[in-house]
Amino acid sequence: MRFQNICAVFLCLAGLVVAADIPRPSPDFVINLNDGSQLHLSQYRGKVVVLAFILTYCPHCQFTAQTLSGLQKEYGPQGIQVVASAIDPMASMKVPDFIKQFQPGYPVGSNEHDAAVTYLQHPVMFRMMMPQLVFIDRKGTIRAQYAGDDEKFFDKATQEKNIREVIEPLLKENVTQAAHKKSASR
Repeated sequence: MRFQNICAVFLCLAGLVVAADIPRPSPDFVINLNDGSQLHLSQYRGKVVVLAFILTYCPHCQFTAQTLSGLQKEYGPQGIQVVASAIDPMASMKVPDFIKQFQPGYPVGSNEHDAAVTYLQHPVMFRMMMPQLVFIDRKGTIRAQYAGDDEKFFDKATQEKNIREVIEPLLKENVTQAAHKKSASR
């Protein structure tokens, strides 16, 4: 019985360690692009950003990249910006083929795995399930974060619907606040 209690306490503590702080300010994460330039998340301040951490060879990541491509095309004019960072070993060499094959319609670059782990606040003692999606509001605050083992969020049948349910309220936030400010200043 004592062993079971110790295990239960450990599992509860492990659950506390796994969760990243949400909401939290997004650090100015830098993604290395294949042309040698760098993309700074801060350059998209004022837009809703969907940051996808992917593995170029991962079928779930490839499916998610295609889903995000359609959403970028649809919601881009409303202020969304999707960006992706491949974090598999030698990702910078694999990204050009990934872009050629999947034609994402948004910037895709690469980072070292450890940079993603730090950004995501992912405990190093746990395996990181891919893809990882981060939703950042117009003010630069991380408002939601989903890991690839979240079956509800990454189910192929409902993934697009689930992503829409996160981004649509974020897109409306600034529009609603701006309309309120205009009516208050009259």
